[in-house]
Amino acid sequence: LAEVAMGKCKVGVFFGNAGDGAGETPPGRSVRGVLTDAILDTGAVLTLVPQEHVNNLGLRSLGTVNVTLADNRKVAMERAGPLSVTILGRTCTTDCLVGPAGCAPILGQIVLRSLDLVFDPVDQTLAVRPESPFLPTIKMKSLPMAA
Repeated sequence: LAEVAMGKCKVGVFFGNAGDGAGETPPGRSVRGVLTDAILDTGAVLTLVPQEHVNNLGLRSLGTVNVTLADNRKVAMERAGPLSVTILGRTCTTDCLVGPAGCAPILGQIVLRSLDLVFDPVDQTLAVRPESPFLPTIKMKSLPMAA
């Protein structure tokens, strides 16, 4: 569960096609999913999934976005979804960046925040936030008032 790197660790994750649970499963097929290890990168915003997993999950293309890499290079990358991500018994739905075939999946901040998970850089572990052991707690400044 640990990889020695600043702000990074390896974690078991289940990726699924969130549309399969919403009546989008092809006839005769069950919910598509893959259990794999992913690198948790606290410097990444979005989750990155290798092309072969995107294909096997049957995720739809959601267009292209410009991505700034750690070395400040900018690259255009495809987005796909809807992706369900399950870690430590918690699941969220998001979209993802499509990575090159054979690359390691990367988990970013959106998934961590959505699932209310915390990374301990000293122990190189990922855990459920102790203040919310049963359900994720999401922060908002306020709720908009009805007009």
